[in-house]
Amino acid sequence: MNHMTIAYIGLGSNIGSSKKVLDAVIKVLANHESFCMPVVSSFYQTSPVGLKDQDDFINAVVKVDTSFTPNELIKFLLSLEKAIGRKRDPEKPKGPRIIDCDVLLYGREEINTNDLIVPHPRMTERLFVLEPLVEIAPKAFIPGHGYVKEVLEKLSDTNHFDSQKVTKIVA
Repeated sequence: MNHMTIAYIGLGSNIGSSKKVLDAVIKVLANHESFCMPVVSSFYQTSPVGLKDQDDFINAVVKVDTSFTPNELIKFLLSLEKAIGRKRDPEKPKGPRIIDCDVLLYGREEINTNDLIVPHPRMTERLFVLEPLVEIAPKAFIPGHGYVKEVLEKLSDTNHFDSQKVTKIVA
């Protein structure tokens, strides 16, 4: 087996049966040979950020050990989005979507290419990323920011998240 790296993947959906879509993506990750031991956060219902006139999202974070390089990982996730039926609207990049898969963290690497920026550039401002990430990995390290639990506590103290409504979904 190739070298494995811990990566965190953010998932979100607000079109169709979002829980089923997220479950399907998680199943693909769990059964794919390039991943092992996925750990999945609870699902969270989240008010939209940016473009407000759309349905709430269902979000989750998945921790995986992967043999993919960062570039292979983003290409795989984009092809998975496309297979599920995501159509990107250049007019509404923050608009509704059947699935969104983001590489949040890849080990402790900092990556800045045309295809991928890691850590995800807005993850430290998004409660719908930080809440599920803290749930499964409070000691995950965000390069340039610190440990995820501390980042969340610091931002919560500043009321940065007032406009973001994030509710854990109890199955």
